[in-house]
Parts: sequence; structure tokens; C-alpha cells
Amino acid sequence: MVGTAVTVALLAGTSNAQAEIGPAEKPDLKLGFIKLTDMAPLAVAWEQGFFMDEGLFVELEAQANWKVLLDRVITGELDGAHMLAGQPLGATIGYGTQANIITAFSMDLNGNGITVSNAVWQQMQPHIPHEGDKPVHPISASALKPVVDASREQGERFRMGMVFPVSTHNYELRYWLAAGGLNPGYYAPQRGDTSGTLKADVHLSVTPPPQMPATMEAGTIQGYCVGEPWNQQAVFKGIGVPVITDYEIWPNNPEKVFGVTETWAEQYPNTHLRLLRALIRAAHWLDENNNANREAAVEILARPTYVGADAEVIANSMTGTFEYEKGDVRDVPDFNVFFRYHATYPYPSDAIWYLTQMRRWGQIPEAKPDDWYLETAARVYRGDIYAQAAQSLIDDGLMQASDFPDFDGDNFARPYQGELIDGIAFTPRQPNAYIDQFAIGLKGQETP
Repeated sequence: MVGTAVTVALLAGTSNAQAEIGPAEKPDLKLGFIKLTDMAPLAVAWEQGFFMDEGLFVELEAQANWKVLLDRVITGELDGAHMLAGQPLGATIGYGTQANIITAFSMDLNGNGITVSNAVWQQMQPHIPHEGDKPVHPISASALKPVVDASREQGERFRMGMVFPVSTHNYELRYWLAAGGLNPGYYAPQRGDTSGTLKADVHLSVTPPPQMPATMEAGTIQGYCVGEPWNQQAVFKGIGVPVITDYEIWPNNPEKVFGVTETWAEQYPNTHLRLLRALIRAAHWLDENNNANREAAVEILARPTYVGADAEVIANSMTGTFEYEKGDVRDVPDFNVFFRYHATYPYPSDAIWYLTQMRRWGQIPEAKPDDWYLETAARVYRGDIYAQAAQSLIDDGLMQASDFPDFDGDNFARPYQGELIDGIAFTPRQPNAYIDQFAIGLKGQETP
């Protein structure tokens, strides 16, 4: 773990006096991704020539699932990858595979949804307020509780899918369920139980994103939390209804990051900075001029090389709308945010929120002092490296200082975030006080 002095330095911002970045030490790179629309900065950086501008010759390769992707970054088969925001943290603290992974780039905000099968949706309907013939959003998980209770009375488990134990989707789904009075269960790694289903009202299991709709259609799960386009695919196929987006659970929540091993970053510092420059430019392209490039981005992502879903399905969310029930299309301009609101900066508060949820559900089985959360965030979420790459873009006249946070400032807590759905205020500098506010979840010295 980094020492307190280093932690303070990393959390305090970075001077904008930067040395010129040298040539890439390793110009030929293989980067991994999962077939989701939020891999877009990687695809755009390739298609728009931003990687080539940095002297980087990049191969983008889709991976089978998040575990394979992480393992291949750790072994060096991949130089870096599109990752779940919790993956570098989970690896660093040793939940699952232990490895020192860092991120200096946040790939996007928002972008997920929770979908239920048609049968479950019909059972939820009487418990959802309506205006006219349309449900009032956001929809609380309290509307799902009678459905779950009915399943239990029939001796059946209510099952939902998420993409990985340290995924945003797992924590968002758990947050939504708990806010509605449903316990999503606990992990007990110290006892060898990593199922996450101890004392669960709703049993959550891992399903790779592209397989979510088919798994629900087969009846293996009754719903899921996933990124796009796999919620809109359920609508498109007529097999399910997205009930809530993560923007409604927590506006402008952090979602994916670009991750590399700490050793790789130290071995190839110029390559890393040049990768970041290309990704920053790609994220800016995706959001510039009020999302003017999103239709072009949809066309890119629809290609089999990238996401490989129908352009119509991808456009449902990428162009600022979201379809719940068939025909219930609503404006959600910030469903996918890639650059605005300083989306690309890896704020320590993002890391701390994920760590609090790991503690809440038992993945961190014992209490940790507040300083541990801050030190872990500082080690893994590297705003100092981001600032160096961003400042070089400013110095080269490719971007403006106003595009970024003030790098001489604090830059601890992510700005422009709304309130969480349960109304509990997130206090990143006092993580234990935040954890202790939840009615459902571990707190204090409790262990699962």
C-alpha cells in the first residue's frame, strides 16, 4: 500500500508543468474489450486515427468475458483493456485474482439498465404509479418485492443476472434492490463462500453481457443488469422491459475504465501517456458539439469487429433516448456520457464508492479505517498520470484547459453527480459513516 505522504500527493492534484512526452517504448499494442457500447472510445480512437497520431499500432480484440479479459491483462497477453470500474480495485485488494492494476482513464458515465422479463413486468405493474398509461419513473424495487415474495411462497428462488462480482452492474443492481427493501445477499470470502447469495431475497449470478437476453428468454434468470445494447435488445426482441437506468439510480455514476498493470505502466510510461492522449481525444469526439458525432459512432459500433448489434438497437441509447416498453421512448440525453462533466478523469471518489459497496456486501469481509479507502483509491485511480497526458494535449493546442478539471485543484470528488435513489448522501471522505447509513448491508465490525 502506498504511504500516507504519497497518498496525499496523489490526491492533492498535479502541477501542470509537464515534460514533453517521448516516443512510445512499445508501439505495437493489443487491447481488449467486451462487446458493449461503452467500449466506444477504443473504437473511435482506432477509426479516427488518434492511435496512429501517437505512433501506436493497435489491435483491438473482443474478449469472451470479464474474467478472461482481466487474466489476459495480468499475464501480459493484452497490454491493457476496457474494464469494469471495480476490476482494478478488486484485483489490487486481492478479491479474486490478486494483481496490481491501475487506471488513469475513466471511459464513461452511466450506460446501464435493469431489465425484467415480460412475466415479471406484468406482475410489477399493479405496484407502479402511472400517469395516463405510462409508468412513473424512476421505478422502485419495492414494486418488485411482491413478485419476489410470491416466488418464495411457491418455493422458488428469484434469480437475476449481472456481469461480474466486482462490476458496476452488480453494485447498481444490489443498490436498487436494497433501496426497495430486498436483500441481494452477502459474500463471505473468508469462509470460502463467493456466491454472494447468503441471506439473499434475490439470487444474483454472473452472465456475460451478450448472453443476457437469451438467458432471460430461456427462463434461467428473471431479469438482469447490463450495459447497452443488451437492455434495448430485450425490447427489440419483445422479451423484456427495462425498468430503470443507472442514471436514475445515481446520475453520472462512473462505469468503465481503461486498465493496465502497474508494472506495465512503469515499464512503458510514454506508451501509456500516448494511449491516454488518444483515448481522451476519442471521448471528446464522442461528446463534442452536443453529441453531433453519435450517429457516426453508432455505425462504427454496429460493425462485427466491435459490438456487432443492430445499429437501430445501439442508436436507441447512444443518441440520447432510451426505450422502456415498446413505444415508450423517453429522452435521456446523458444515458451515455463519454467526456462532458469531466467524465474521463479518474476521481478518487469513484474508487471509494466501489470499495464501500464491496464492504457493504462482504467482498471486503472486515472493517477498514477511512484512511485505507483513501490510500487504496490513490494507488489505483491515477489522476496524476491522466493530468500529464491531458496537459500535453493542451500544450499541443489539441484541446483547451477548460476541457479539463483544474489540475492544481483538489480533484477528489467527482462533480456534477446527482442524488442516489435512496436519498443517502455519499460522503467519500468518510466512507465508514456512509456505509453505516444503510438499512441493508454490513456495517461497523460486522462480518458475513
